Amino acid sequence: MGWPLIGETFQFFARSDSLEIPPFLRERSEKYGKIFKTSLAGRRVVVSSDPDFNHYILQQEGKLVELWYLDSFAEIIGQSTTSLKEAWNAQELHKSLKKSVYDHIGVERLKGKLVGRMEEMVGRTLDGWAGRAEAEDRGGVEVKRACSKMVMELSSNILFGHDPTKFHQHLSDMFESFTRGLLSFPLKIPGTTFHACLQSQKKILRIIMDVIEERRRRLEETAPLETPAVGRRGGGEIDLLDQLIDDARTKGFPDDKGISYLIFGLLFANAETIPSVLTLALSFLDDHPLLLHQLVKENEEILRSRGSTGGNGLTWKEYKSMSFTMNVINEALRLNGSVGIIRRTIEDVHINGYVIPKGWTIAVMPTAVHMNPDVYQDPLSFNPSRWKDIGGSTSTKNFIPFGGGMRTCVGAEYSKALMAVFLHVLVTKYRWKKVKRGRIYRAPTLQFGDGYFIHISRKND
Repeated sequence: MGWPLIGETFQFFARSDSLEIPPFLRERSEKYGKIFKTSLAGRRVVVSSDPDFNHYILQQEGKLVELWYLDSFAEIIGQSTTSLKEAWNAQELHKSLKKSVYDHIGVERLKGKLVGRMEEMVGRTLDGWAGRAEAEDRGGVEVKRACSKMVMELSSNILFGHDPTKFHQHLSDMFESFTRGLLSFPLKIPGTTFHACLQSQKKILRIIMDVIEERRRRLEETAPLETPAVGRRGGGEIDLLDQLIDDARTKGFPDDKGISYLIFGLLFANAETIPSVLTLALSFLDDHPLLLHQLVKENEEILRSRGSTGGNGLTWKEYKSMSFTMNVINEALRLNGSVGIIRRTIEDVHINGYVIPKGWTIAVMPTAVHMNPDVYQDPLSFNPSRWKDIGGSTSTKNFIPFGGGMRTCVGAEYSKALMAVFLHVLVTKYRWKKVKRGRIYRAPTLQFGDGYFIHISRKND
């Protein structure tokens, strides 16, 4: 259990110099098994890389466990306030909020306009990268940071109509600072990484609150309170923020603070995962030209099959036909992993003759699950073809990049679609070459050392 108060927090943050499972998890699993106890930042925690137990726990929301975060993280994402914490854990409210979010980024929206908006945004982004890459002395484009900017521009506009041209600092830069401090030791002292994280959080929440206040003023000026939201951001289309403001009017929650934290959480979910997975995919494709050729072939076949009258934009049907592209994404998601999925016990939990007492924290570890050699042969290798043979029953318990149970990420299909659209546009219209790449490691999240830089050019240039 480590030292008093500190526990094994410092050991938890020890880095792995490769894609290997971090040493904290690997060493303790080898010694104690796939389920063991520890202490992190003053909390008693049960850590699990057991797929059957993980699956069971994630199905027990509201019965044996509840959504939970470690104290420093809870404060950052608005879970330290009792009213907000109780609200997020209220199942009916969670279902209502999840439906509101799904209505704006779910399958029906993707089938409608969202895939087209993604393709347009990706095209503009890659054109910009190609222009920047023409200057050889600038060292190329740093992929993860550039992807973060693209993802943040698209997602913030879809969620709350954010216009990045109105701000001196880009949201993606604020989230980069936020993410750096998120898993640092929680010292609220100026000059520390955690303090910078808190400052970035305040800036982001202020931007969101300013938009909420502006939207409410516009609503009061143009429509009576009993009128449903109709195009309140001026473009004739209701975004998620409009919907949440309506929910607050008709259902009494979320309030403006709750709305700001919800949008903040959705942006954060996009800010790290999608850029990391895309960077990892491009880096591995760079090392495996035969896999890249297979990816190009599948996506160019989509263009050829349209013929002369087949339209110009990627359709939902075409997206769903991209089987190898999705295998590439799944493999990058598997290798990317995540730090953990956290729950707190609200009743004693019995497992293998042991009792996890009420009030303890359970940390499900996707990275360890995704690196299980009993499920994934040669787990450190990048092998998209393995997904042809992995059935639904296997992946249900052994592939959890978007969580599980009733808290499965509502933006999972949105994230996969955006990554697929990015790869489609990239390999059909552009080519790239590596400039330089640092070491990939975990600390405990996936890091890209000194970055992954590329030069990109249009195929028809």
